[in-house]
Amino acid sequence: MSKVKKDGKVGYVNKEGKEIIKLQYDDGLAFNEGYAAVKKEAKWLYFDSTGKAITEAVFDDAISFNNGLAAVSKNNLYGFINTSGEVVIPFEFSNARSFADGLAPAANAKGFWGYIDKKGTWVIKPSYDFTDSFENGEARVIKGEKVFYIDRQNNIVHN
Repeated sequence: MSKVKKDGKVGYVNKEGKEIIKLQYDDGLAFNEGYAAVKKEAKWLYFDSTGKAITEAVFDDAISFNNGLAAVSKNNLYGFINTSGEVVIPFEFSNARSFADGLAPAANAKGFWGYIDKKGTWVIKPSYDFTDSFENGEARVIKGEKVFYIDRQNNIVHN
């Protein structure tokens, strides 16, 4: 599935060039894991690869699906939906990003970052100023002036 843009509107076509999602959206993310988010009138919704909407246009922000979940925001709080469009992790984070290696960076109300699992439980408590997603068992984090890499148990693996 490819995103196309014409006259300022976004839609999607399949490999044969057939329009699957109409060219009527203001913005759109690339398909990932068979789903894409599109923006219409300041709100985001998700479609599957058949062109069927799996959510209504209710989200203030939308992030691509990864590990079967997508971070979304409503009323300045982030939560996560599954591929059926159901909220599976409540809207309780001040920011969040995609899952990778089973963990997602998320920020608490004070803006400190840590990592949650797919149940929304803090696996690494929020204590960092910034966190990247895990890749190959490591993630880059920033605390004050220090930049270093941690493992999934929050041990420093290298600077």
